[in-house]
Amino acid sequence: MDPIAGVATAASLAIVATLATVHLWRRRRRQRRDAAALAQKAEHVPRSLHPVIDPDICIGSLSCLKACPEGDILGVVSGAARLVHADHCVGHGRCAAECPVSAIRLVFGTAQRGVDLPEVDQFFESSRPGVHVVGELGGMGLIRNAVAQGLQLAERLAATRRPCPAEAVDVVVVGAGPAGLATALGLKQAGLSFHLLEQGTLGGSVAHYPRQKVVMTEPFEVPFLGRVSKRSASKEELLAMWQRALSRAHLQVREGVKVEGIEGEDGRFRVTTSGGRLSARKVALATGRRGTPRRLGVPGEDLSKVAYGLVDPDQYAGCRVLVVGGGDAAVEAAVQLAEESDAEVSISYRGDAFTRCRDQNRGRLEALVARRRVRPLLRTQVARVTRDRVALQDQARGLEIANDFVIVNVGGEAPLEFLAKAGVAMRRYFGESPAEVAASRTGPRAPDLRRASEEGERARERRLMALLALLGASVIAFLAWKGWDYYTLSRLERLRSPLHRTMRPAGAWGHWVGIVATACMASNFLYAIRKRWRRLTGLGRVRSWLHFHVFVGFMSPLVIAFHAAFQSNNLLATATAAALLVVVATGLVGRFIYGMMPSAQGQAVELSDLLGQWERLRARLEPLLEQASNPAPLRALFEAAAQPPRRVPLPLALALFPPSALAARLRLARARRGFGDRATWNEVRRGYLGLHRMRFQIAFHGGLKRLLRGWRVMHASLAGFLVLAIAAHIAVSLYLGYGLG
Repeated sequence: MDPIAGVATAASLAIVATLATVHLWRRRRRQRRDAAALAQKAEHVPRSLHPVIDPDICIGSLSCLKACPEGDILGVVSGAARLVHADHCVGHGRCAAECPVSAIRLVFGTAQRGVDLPEVDQFFESSRPGVHVVGELGGMGLIRNAVAQGLQLAERLAATRRPCPAEAVDVVVVGAGPAGLATALGLKQAGLSFHLLEQGTLGGSVAHYPRQKVVMTEPFEVPFLGRVSKRSASKEELLAMWQRALSRAHLQVREGVKVEGIEGEDGRFRVTTSGGRLSARKVALATGRRGTPRRLGVPGEDLSKVAYGLVDPDQYAGCRVLVVGGGDAAVEAAVQLAEESDAEVSISYRGDAFTRCRDQNRGRLEALVARRRVRPLLRTQVARVTRDRVALQDQARGLEIANDFVIVNVGGEAPLEFLAKAGVAMRRYFGESPAEVAASRTGPRAPDLRRASEEGERARERRLMALLALLGASVIAFLAWKGWDYYTLSRLERLRSPLHRTMRPAGAWGHWVGIVATACMASNFLYAIRKRWRRLTGLGRVRSWLHFHVFVGFMSPLVIAFHAAFQSNNLLATATAAALLVVVATGLVGRFIYGMMPSAQGQAVELSDLLGQWERLRARLEPLLEQASNPAPLRALFEAAAQPPRRVPLPLALALFPPSALAARLRLARARRGFGDRATWNEVRRGYLGLHRMRFQIAFHGGLKRLLRGWRVMHASLAGFLVLAIAAHIAVSLYLGYGLG
């Protein structure tokens, strides 16, 4: 190796090593931080729909972290995404949509602690026929999801419309929050008659938020209003939006009307309310889960000085206010009181720290505590409320503070009594997806719908991959056709050819091909930008971007080969091409080997299914063994396939696989002579090879996971080096004066 090549090689290795070191350091620092946060919040339970990540499938792309609008919900632990701040998750579902390898599913409850929800089917119909449940009451707390459910319910009720009894309406909608309002607007658009009832005011629980509270929203469609594309809005903006929609639809909310009971049957309901009795064909419950504030259960709680939410901070000016609670609602109330009034603010929380609120709210509170605008009273609980004081109790002693008002924000109680009275059955769900929840009541219909959706997604992916393959083949065919007369010449013949001036790498055609190759390589980074830039979230499916990433990665070295005219004339160009080939190779190996490897849980299930099929096949073929001319090889085949898999180190598993695969096929060849029925033999062969493949995957699964985590670091580091190499190659070309002429 000449000195220049040695220096270039050493510099390349140093750059790759530096990039890899920085990448590993950042990744480990983040994982330590997320692991500490996960340990601190291990006891917190998700409040509604939330993601579950399969660590065996997750490739650590981080696209799910960037996609979450809440910002601080997911983290990375042991190389895979984890739900770190479970109590902050409100079920956006963006993480599942953005995962390129389908490692995330959305579920209700956890395996250890379930969540109680009304039983509903895929049409939101509860256990009581004709009574439907949508929105937060059914576990969907996000405004976008609640609106989507309301519109879907309205569409379903319109599709199943039947004549109403006299003096009855099609639907009584209970609750004027996002789900109830969307249901009413959808019914109005469909031409159905209905009553929209709300025991409070327009907006439901949103109307009771503090003034100017920012309400996270996602883009959604509203009848009579159109698309709402704002990703965040204040309470006032959201309520004004709903008011505009109702005004355009000429709808009115019957406020202050409480539903007390539901009698009758599907098609002939009698709804008893505080304003009288109503008749309807269907009932839609959109009341939310926190309609009744949770009480403290202490003496003096019924005094007029005790409130269960902050609406206007100005009314507490100059007063001594105690906020009770440690979640976002309590912290936001304390912060707003301290920032927008001159009230003397204290906040009581039974925990050691304000870990249940979002990081942004906690930071604002800590700043106000440092300025002595808020007095934190941790590890305390309210024991008694009097007209001018509040008694608190901590672990060691009692404490009394002077007080004018108490604001209690400790959550709400689900309307279990009302649902039981209405005949709506509840069920506790332990880590089940919405499709599984629906399937628990609807039999095979919900799984069939889910399967149809999955098959549609796979069909779209196949079409995309076919289109990319066709595009790639067309580009290569055109380049080959254009330069065939030149590329097939020897080096000496090229120098004499009239095509040399144009087709050589520094020629006009070679330069244009080089520009195309550079654009192709640069487009590789679109996948990384799409994953990490939050503003691009929702711009196409990440899985489709990953397919494009693989496509341009595969095409880049092929186009570069045409640019170089299939020759290597300088060290820098050769180093660039070599780096590109290594990047492509590591990407392809990591993508396809990693993607084809099932999860540990999936392996266990698949192995169990295969063993069951094999045993049934064995029992069916047992009589045939006695008829075989030499049954010994067949019996050995069955015994070998039924052996339990053993986990071995990855190097040993990889070393043993080729001879093991050869031995398996030799056993099949020996056993084949005992079978006369070709169709039966093919069934035996497929079953045996499937078991052998699964036993091998289980053997090396853990080691391969660790290898591929390092593999991704190498792939990313080499990609960074490739950018520098391409820039240097272009700079040298410009310096030497290579033009397009």
